[in-house]
Amino acid sequence: MSLKREAAYYERDLETALITHLQEFLLELGNGFSFVARQQRLHLDGDNFFVDLVFYNRLLQCFVLVEIKTDKLIHQDLGQLQMYVNYYDRLEKLPHENPTIGILLYADKNDAVVKISLPADNQTIVASKYQLYLPTQQQLLAEVRKGIDKLDQP
Repeated sequence: MSLKREAAYYERDLETALITHLQEFLLELGNGFSFVARQQRLHLDGDNFFVDLVFYNRLLQCFVLVEIKTDKLIHQDLGQLQMYVNYYDRLEKLPHENPTIGILLYADKNDAVVKISLPADNQTIVASKYQLYLPTQQQLLAEVRKGIDKLDQP
């Protein structure tokens, strides 16, 4: 992306940059992603809410909702995304499709808030810190080792 490296961005600026580079962004997400909507309006009993980005994954056969936060993650952000996931599961998803996945991208996170805010059996919400630049090879290797270590634990 062509964003300058700065301490903070407005959510819409980051969203606009992602849309501008949608093809590259979709490739980073993985195979099977199709763009559905930007700022998708959900109308609930007189109130309007807006999902930042909506995708559909043909391989997973499910909607993937992406919310972008430029501040530190707070528990309300997880609740907001959960509401969007529930909406899609109850009103948009077809019976043969899999449950909606929610992805929350944020500038800073508190792992304890994420762990306590989400149900222990959570399968649909992912909270991840975004970075404007790829990690170094050493950082990537360290993350792979952590993942392998977790798989080795009983």
